[in-house]
Amino acid sequence: MSQNASLADYRTALTAPGARGPVLTSLLARLPVAMVGIALLFYVQRVSGSFAAASLVSAGALVGVAVGSVLQGRLVDLLGPTRVLLTASALFSVMVTAEILAIESGAPAWLMAVLALALGTSQPMVGSSSRSLWTRLLPPGSARQAAYSYEAISMEVFFILGPGLAGLFTALPWAGTGVLLGAVCEVVGATGFALTRTVRAWRPQREERASVGMLGAISSPGMRTVAIAALGFGVTIGFVEVAVPAAATHAGHEALGGVLLSVWSVSSVLFGVLYGSRPWPKPMYLRLPVLLGGFSVLVTLLAIPTTLVGLAVALFVVGTLITPQAMTHSAAIEEVALPGTATEAFGWVITAVTVGLAFGQLLSGQLIELFGPPAAFLASAFFGLVITGVVWLRRHSVRDSRQWMENAASCTRDEVELAAR
Repeated sequence: MSQNASLADYRTALTAPGARGPVLTSLLARLPVAMVGIALLFYVQRVSGSFAAASLVSAGALVGVAVGSVLQGRLVDLLGPTRVLLTASALFSVMVTAEILAIESGAPAWLMAVLALALGTSQPMVGSSSRSLWTRLLPPGSARQAAYSYEAISMEVFFILGPGLAGLFTALPWAGTGVLLGAVCEVVGATGFALTRTVRAWRPQREERASVGMLGAISSPGMRTVAIAALGFGVTIGFVEVAVPAAATHAGHEALGGVLLSVWSVSSVLFGVLYGSRPWPKPMYLRLPVLLGGFSVLVTLLAIPTTLVGLAVALFVVGTLITPQAMTHSAAIEEVALPGTATEAFGWVITAVTVGLAFGQLLSGQLIELFGPPAAFLASAFFGLVITGVVWLRRHSVRDSRQWMENAASCTRDEVELAAR
């Protein structure tokens, strides 16, 4: 699956019948995706004065997202997105309120982390449903690939806006402003998405899932390899997301932490648009390890600068390989996901990324307290390269995924015929 995405393909995708409502509402729902987590990190750090406590709470929220993305993805494949997203939005509203009350009352870090876990689990996963919706709106081909690229690029645009807005809102008299505003946007957007005519008309394809076992989408070896690549992507970013604000704080410019994180998203989007038109390497099974390995090597540059200006330049360079990886993970699902599991499969990608983010953020906070931000940057590169090695060793599972699924389907048909006798 290596079609290049032209500007005409993007236009075809975004103007497809039934696409306008979901596209617009999903934009609002995804705007705070990068904002809520980082705003929560800043919020707890400002109230408690501890990066270790803040990273623990942020990691709790990310673990919750990891659980919720797969759970909601499987439910969407079984029930459709409307009921799932509306229920999640209601629960998310309750948990955000509880988290804010706990932070303001000076609750212990473990309690804030538990509430953050519930908050993340209930966060409405519009991204998974939006990505899966394109299989219903567009036939296979370059326009659908352009839609997947749009999903990745739009997410990165919000990663540009999110950290900067989180940093600015945290600097306001009430540090919880970013968390509250982000949650409101997410609930309104998710509710609007769930109630659009196109999404309400979504009918689950239960017959396609008939041969899928308890493991669901992750039972495919190729899907597991994609998830491992996404895990490495999340780990490397998780270290950096804590280390960059810490570097800004150590330099006496706390409010610039979120702005600095936005810098690498700028280059990510710019390079991502170019990469979408000429993806490299062409074979998906090579693209996954090459992009993760290159990104991990570039992250070492962040340990070199001694000024925030130098750090911003390094972030701009490192960011060039963020969106290409997100595009690759999304496109790879087309090749490795079992029939009827598209939403859950993308949920596994989100799960892998967020578990990686949680691990990276948690360990990064501890390293910063002991050795400073440069140690966290080097640890990010180290773990990224280790996981790159695992992906490289498993690369053939992606190359041979189509054959594996055909064999699995053949075995299932044989079992059905045997049972019928």
